[in-house]
Amino acid sequence: MNRQYFYIILTIFLFTSCRKDTGSSNPVLEQMCQRLFPQHADSFEFELLNDSNQMDRFILESAHKKICIKGNNNNSLAVGLNHYLKYYCHTNVSWYASDSIDMPEELPVIPQPISIRSKCDNRFFLNYCTFGYTMPYWKWSDWERLIDWMALNGITMPLAISGQETVWYKVWSKLGLNDEQIRSYFTGPAHLPWHRMSNVDYWQSPLPKSWLEQQEVLQKQILKRERDFNMTPVLPAFSGHVPKELKAIYPDAKIHEMSQWGGYDSKYRSHFIEPMDSLFNIIQKMYLEEQTAIYGTDHIYGIDPFNEVDSPNWNEDFLAKVSKKIYESIYQVDAEAKWLQMTWMFYHDQKKWTQPRIRSFLEAVPDDKLILLDYYCDSTEIWRNTEMYYGKPYMWCYLGNFGGNSMMVGNLDDVDVKIEKLFVEGGENVYGLGATLEGFDVNPFMYEFVFDQAWDYPLTTDQWIQNWAKCRGGNQDRHILKAWDSLHKKIYKKYATAGQAVLMNARPMLVGTDSWNTYPDITYNNRDLWDIWTEMLKASHINNTGYRFDVINVGRQVLGNLFSSFRDHFTQCYSEKDIDGMKKWADQMDALLIDTDRLLSCETNFSIGKWIDDARSFGKTEAEKEYYEENARCILTVWGQKATQLNDYANRGWGGLTYSYYRERWKRFTTEVITASLSGQKFDEKQFYQSITDFEYEWTLSKEHHPIISGENPILLAKTLSEKYMQYFY
Repeated sequence: MNRQYFYIILTIFLFTSCRKDTGSSNPVLEQMCQRLFPQHADSFEFELLNDSNQMDRFILESAHKKICIKGNNNNSLAVGLNHYLKYYCHTNVSWYASDSIDMPEELPVIPQPISIRSKCDNRFFLNYCTFGYTMPYWKWSDWERLIDWMALNGITMPLAISGQETVWYKVWSKLGLNDEQIRSYFTGPAHLPWHRMSNVDYWQSPLPKSWLEQQEVLQKQILKRERDFNMTPVLPAFSGHVPKELKAIYPDAKIHEMSQWGGYDSKYRSHFIEPMDSLFNIIQKMYLEEQTAIYGTDHIYGIDPFNEVDSPNWNEDFLAKVSKKIYESIYQVDAEAKWLQMTWMFYHDQKKWTQPRIRSFLEAVPDDKLILLDYYCDSTEIWRNTEMYYGKPYMWCYLGNFGGNSMMVGNLDDVDVKIEKLFVEGGENVYGLGATLEGFDVNPFMYEFVFDQAWDYPLTTDQWIQNWAKCRGGNQDRHILKAWDSLHKKIYKKYATAGQAVLMNARPMLVGTDSWNTYPDITYNNRDLWDIWTEMLKASHINNTGYRFDVINVGRQVLGNLFSSFRDHFTQCYSEKDIDGMKKWADQMDALLIDTDRLLSCETNFSIGKWIDDARSFGKTEAEKEYYEENARCILTVWGQKATQLNDYANRGWGGLTYSYYRERWKRFTTEVITASLSGQKFDEKQFYQSITDFEYEWTLSKEHHPIISGENPILLAKTLSEKYMQYFY
């Protein structure tokens, strides 16, 4: 063999060896394993299936002393990995970066290969509001974990609306607006979702230029990682929302002031340019070209005109022209463009969005170019009232949470039945499943359950909840299994509604509550929830992340429910002019608020301190830090201006917030009621309302420090509290 021939053979051998190694590796999934459980990362092999079957699917088996996962794409591989984690390791990966992941020391063997296919290949996740109630101050580490969670749960269509202000800044600059006008048109970071949905402008502005720069960098990281997992991020497009200053530059443009929203003054109203106006196409083209240059495109765009605001004209022909022109404006830039539209407005304003108007709006767009999100199917399935959306592709969505309200709600059995019927009765235009939660915190199992229903792995709800319980520590302790069985059968029996929260989070009153934003009623006996909490606490030797979360979460609810009884006793004493009784129950109410706050302060994900610290960390200067803190405090409490319709809408039971805000309101209330009674006068609710409104606004401007975590052991504290309050349940 001559030397030249030898080198040719050697080169071919090395090339084919390298190709084989490269083909068998999967850096996207391997790096995920390194992030989540580095101690076991080398125990997994991932292989892409290259057959012609287009349906999402995965195969699991044990081979070569490894867990082998095969799938038709990276998204399916991630779902396969999660299936192994949940059903073999009994490990739950949460959506919070701060949560640890508990893995067994030795990985379980898969007895025989299993193959699972999807029932739908499109799975949508997130809500415009989530970017305000949960994620406004997230950094890449938070997003990295969430994207891992989305991949593990099979999300293929995540809403991806971060970083759009930097694109709009370029567009409005080119159209003649100056820096101050543009940044003043934006709102504060936590309120940007409602700015993007054309609800409110100018609130807590101007938005710092550094925010735009940071968000652009972050959005690029988000999109790259989502695309690595074969997701199709839903980027925004122009819906007609424009700065009012544009009217001065283009006086002939058909720009309308939109209807009042959320109790805001007129100066905060949004403005809308008719899509039939020639300027609309110009803006759309500029925006999409700028956005594509910065972030690329996946050819699907979220566009939501008239969300919780009135159309300037309710004529059916006008509505048809609006939707037709909106679609044509994105088609002129991207011939592959599809429009994704949430149908919340059809639910929110059913009197105005009549069926003829809905039909006119939808049918003006080609059938395969408009995808609809049936946004709140846990309450109302609009597809059943619109002849399956008149042929348009639609996705069944579970909402489950408003404003991040920390209330234990959801109905596993009802969701199971509805999704099963969807795939039988929903027609050929069922496009997939989705979850449209407004905020994270409670009830994470409901969202994982929904996305499990996208795969043909049949489990009853009893079986599913038992496996969930095992992932929360129930594989080590039967008390957790029993507690979750009771939670399923006795507590989680009602879908979420807006404004749900325990009474301790409400503006104080002697009877009832003062608005729809805090609705404390429950549909179960609180004694049942108390028994579940005490059952759960019998497993106190367990100390994983999921168990600690559940102990605090159930404790937060059961103690919050108890507060209603305490308030009623206080009110009864007031009506009977029993001063000593009023003082007794005022002290009991105060102690309960303090104890609840202590429990919530044990973990970072229940902490106002973390929320504020995250917000302040975005500031480049002390002034910016204070600006972000005010914005972060505002969204959770007064929401906007003093005494708006949205006051307390985003309330949640968090450590620090309960002590400094909710407790202070109730303490002032009981003090003033007792003072009035001592002087023989009737309590002046109107005067108190004014004073408490002033306090709420002052709290948003406060710089009081709140620790991120107290350091107390939540399990030991919960046991102490259960013993302390046992007398009220027996």
